[in-house]
Amino acid sequence: MNTQRLSRRQRALLNCAPISEERIRDRSMRSALFRASNSNEFANQRSFDRAVASLVGAIPIPPETAEWFSKKELIATPGRTWKKTARNPAALAIGIAVVVIAGVFVFQLLGRLNDFPGSATARKLLTIAGSTRSVLLDPVNADAGTLSDLFFMKHGLEHYDVPAEFADFPTIGCRVFDDDESRRIAQIWVTEKRMQFFLFPVERDVKTGAVLGFPGWRYVHQEGWVGAVTEHNGVCFRAALRGGERDLAPYISKSKE
Repeated sequence: MNTQRLSRRQRALLNCAPISEERIRDRSMRSALFRASNSNEFANQRSFDRAVASLVGAIPIPPETAEWFSKKELIATPGRTWKKTARNPAALAIGIAVVVIAGVFVFQLLGRLNDFPGSATARKLLTIAGSTRSVLLDPVNADAGTLSDLFFMKHGLEHYDVPAEFADFPTIGCRVFDDDESRRIAQIWVTEKRMQFFLFPVERDVKTGAVLGFPGWRYVHQEGWVGAVTEHNGVCFRAALRGGERDLAPYISKSKE
């Protein structure tokens, strides 16, 4: 067989083929050797290679030279720099996944740290505050604190009182409605920065029915609105307006004095 009939790749493999075929594991090399096994040209080349190998093996090597080669790294192993590792698609994908997972974990952790009994309801009511229009409310021109009598006579909510700190705010309207869990919610709209007040029952322990109260004021945020929530005698009061905590902070600081 003429080696010219072999492909260019197979001829290149034959040029670097080992003398012995016992430990050849590469399939392409084995295929090239098999196809060239009946070639006189390749057989002569193999005979010449074996003769040269025998000649080289017969040349004595000085001990100091052998020791030098045994300790010398002739081909340096290329180091994997951090830049090459960072550019690896698999490393990039793993890094992005780790960052996303860490971000979600931190977000959930911060959310749990800021949670309090009734925080989920307070956030839902912020959404309601953003979608409420004045036509949905009963027009009432009074002070917010005086509406407790209206809530008592019309809706039977005798314990739904506006805290004294916000009782003097003039009102535009109010209403009482049931939320998704059939809890009675009182909503009041005041003229001060078109702020809205909500009064709703505090959460209770499922097993004992005990009130799950919390101290001080807590902030909630939802869809561009901010709300400040406090609990007293089993009722949560929440003042809400469009903006951030700094917009509500002056009113909360006054209520603490």
